[in-house]
Amino acid sequence: MIYKVLYQDNKKNSPQREKTLSLYIEATSPVEARRIIETNTPYNIELIQLLEGNHLEYEKENTDFKLVEFE
Repeated sequence: MIYKVLYQDNKKNSPQREKTLSLYIEATSPVEARRIIETNTPYNIELIQLLEGNHLEYEKENTDFKLVEFE
């Protein structure tokens, strides 16, 4: 499954909507997606959203859609 993750790039600063970034990750569940991101980045995760069907197609066509892979 593909998830869209909204995050702040730094846990030390308070979240600001204008500085929210997003990435796309493949995982079996939102829990696994959170674990992968928390293990590999210093990001402050705001939201993990499942993308499927029309929503996934929209994201692929209208954003800089690229799956992020962590080792």
